[in-house]
Amino acid sequence: QVHLVESGGGLVQPGGSLRLSCAASGSITRIPAMAWYRQAPGKERDFVAVITSGGSINYADSVKGRFTISRDNAKNTVYLQMNSLKPEDTAVYYCKLTQVFSYWGQGTQVTVSS
Repeated sequence: QVHLVESGGGLVQPGGSLRLSCAASGSITRIPAMAWYRQAPGKERDFVAVITSGGSINYADSVKGRFTISRDNAKNTVYLQMNSLKPEDTAVYYCKLTQVFSYWGQGTQVTVSS
């Protein structure tokens, strides 16, 4: 079993920054692909960014140039640096780990508002 814990969410003004963290623990046998998704109220969960086991990175068009995903393999932790935040970035942000099966964290709320 794999357990994911997200942290770093909060309330920030438009144009501000936040850094999310997702720490993985449990039966992690190799470097997994890790990703961030988000879900705004009344909407589906959408892809934000992914970093593969080989280090390849991909972003949703809506966050390119503003968000940066990174990882610390020694800590089994993935990060999401979010800059130039907009009100439309408001959502619950979820971490996903894929290692044969996929596992999700409980989510962390990000609210961008003045």
